[in-house]
Amino acid sequence: MFEKLKAILVEELSLNADDITLSAELVNDLGINSLELADLVLLCEDEFGIEFSEDDIHKFITVGDVVEFLEQQA
Repeated sequence: MFEKLKAILVEELSLNADDITLSAELVNDLGINSLELADLVLLCEDEFGIEFSEDDIHKFITVGDVVEFLEQQA
């Protein structure tokens, strides 16, 4: 799940693959803004067939948080 998410972050948001770790913070470490986070959510919904609620999105601090959510929903 992490590798798929990492590929999305690299390909769609043009992030450096070396910067993407489970502990990397989406905003502070990767510089993802709210619009990019919304894009990431849409891309994940398409890729994994999962729907995110507004409450879920606000819980995402690190890449690991997103991976954990995806694994729970799979």
